[in-house]
Amino acid sequence: MASIYDYTVPKTDGSQLALKDYEGKVMIIVNTATGCGFTPHYEPLEKMYEAYHAQGLEIVDVPCNQFAGQTPGTDEEIHEFCQLKYNTQFEQMKKSDVNGENELPLYTYLKSQKGFEGLGKGPMALAMGVMLKKIDKDYKNNPNIKWNFTKFIVDRQGNVVARFEPTTDMKEVEACVKQLL
Repeated sequence: MASIYDYTVPKTDGSQLALKDYEGKVMIIVNTATGCGFTPHYEPLEKMYEAYHAQGLEIVDVPCNQFAGQTPGTDEEIHEFCQLKYNTQFEQMKKSDVNGENELPLYTYLKSQKGFEGLGKGPMALAMGVMLKKIDKDYKNNPNIKWNFTKFIVDRQGNVVARFEPTTDMKEVEACVKQLL
């Protein structure tokens, strides 16, 4: 059976980030977008990175343009945007697919480990549910990534321990990460 450490993610320079390089670390693996209502999630992600990187937190940022074309820029433009607007210090990977025939093998694995468990409660979750139903009537019953800023949390042993939809409060994501550090 495969392990998270068997996967790589393409970097913007054409090389591969081997997740085995993060063995023993806590990881947040997140598909991102620069023009999305959830783009402000970059701010708490960067704060977590600054607060916990020295304790072993790594963020694997995978820009993705599969959701309403909300990441139209080049890899360089995405990187520049994130640095200028959110002062991100974690590295952005190459823009990639997280669903479908061209999805990164890493995302096939992540979805097999933690399927979709719902959008939670509240107005954002309700609005997102209505929108998703128009795109995929069966969205509740498949593990596909539903939107930008879906976060997978990996513990120090390489287990995918949580999946947070973009509608989840970032404080919950941080609480999960802190517990694993």
